Amino acid sequence: MNENDTSQIENEESSNEKNSPDSLILEDDEYSFGWNKYSETTNGRFAMIGFIAILIIELFSKQSFLNWCGLFN
Repeated sequence: MNENDTSQIENEESSNEKNSPDSLILEDDEYSFGWNKYSETTNGRFAMIGFIAILIIELFSKQSFLNWCGLFN
């Protein structure tokens, strides 16, 4: 093995260490004011919960959500 091979192996090992799950730190996963990844992720999750809730209401009540809540009769 020559010097280039050993340095290439060391570079691959260090890049594998950077990508390991233990070394991943989500810096954008904390609250800050404005349009950011955390806000968009939180908003998306609540939107999915609301959409599923509306589907469940329509499934069990056998009528549209707007009729069920009295907005559209």
